Amino acid sequence: MYKVGLTGGIGSGKSTVAKLLAMRGVAVYVADERAKSLMEESEAVRSAIIAIFGEEAYASGALNRAWLAEQVFVSKELLARLNAVVHPAVMEDFDRWAEAQTSEYVVIESAILFEAGLDGRVDATIAVMSPEALRLQRAMKRDGASREAIEARMRNQMSDDERCARARYAIVNIELEELEEDVEQLHRRLCYDARA
Repeated sequence: MYKVGLTGGIGSGKSTVAKLLAMRGVAVYVADERAKSLMEESEAVRSAIIAIFGEEAYASGALNRAWLAEQVFVSKELLARLNAVVHPAVMEDFDRWAEAQTSEYVVIESAILFEAGLDGRVDATIAVMSPEALRLQRAMKRDGASREAIEARMRNQMSDDERCARARYAIVNIELEELEEDVEQLHRRLCYDARA
């Protein structure tokens, strides 16, 4: 199965690109959603998280997301240890899922595709980019968050320049009509690549 990684910064529109590809019959795996599910459902992941953070990581049997976020926010070491548990579990889950799909290629959508080293597990990568002011506006509207909060999240992400330099394909998302045309062209290219 031909595997494609899709990434972009906050507010870039990577989820919109994923939806446009799904409308063309492409199977899309949303890594962030699956990571959350695996942290709840996988006994191996749950046990590893408890071994690192203690029983407080799960309150009343459910992942204590807010508490866990506080722990990793203040410690890069704890974040790295959490990622070392979650990222391999996500990629194993993705690989199993991908083999069961029947589309010409599959897409894994991940905000941290490059940062997590997931790009080494796919055949091609796509970076979705938008002007910073537009990304800020979209993210504030979508998340109901302050300008400062979104700017802080943007500062903690890889830059568009670096993301673009590392991706095989780049797509710019400003106007939906143009984006739809660009996604159609990219989809045709990926179908060709998958058959080659």
